[in-house]
Amino acid sequence: MSQEIWINLPVKDVERSTAFFHAIGFDAVSFGSERAKLDIGQTTILLFPDATFEKFTGSKTADTSHSAEVIFSLGAKSREEVDAIIQKVEFAGGSIFGKPSETDGWMYGAGFADLDGHRWNLLYMDESKMPKR
Repeated sequence: MSQEIWINLPVKDVERSTAFFHAIGFDAVSFGSERAKLDIGQTTILLFPDATFEKFTGSKTADTSHSAEVIFSLGAKSREEVDAIIQKVEFAGGSIFGKPSETDGWMYGAGFADLDGHRWNLLYMDESKMPKR
């Protein structure tokens, strides 16, 4: 069985969403208004218009203004990378729901929502400060 993961994500406007993700530093390529591809590490996220996504799944898309269907968590290489991405998100029109902050003395992260309200978490873990088991 293949170990690749392809996540299908509904969006209101494929080209606008692709531009947003490209602006915040993701490898994003649009194939017109019907689909786009984001490559993040070993994971591929495919963007589809809501109607296409609903056809695939046989159900309505989640209303992200009232609920969260998933949170994508991404590892960052440094605190500075978390801060830089959050600044790009704000500039590109996303919203911040978790300002950059430190937790437990070794984790630093932030949370944002993309243009369609999908939630993303950025996290840097300083392994040199992690508690020992």
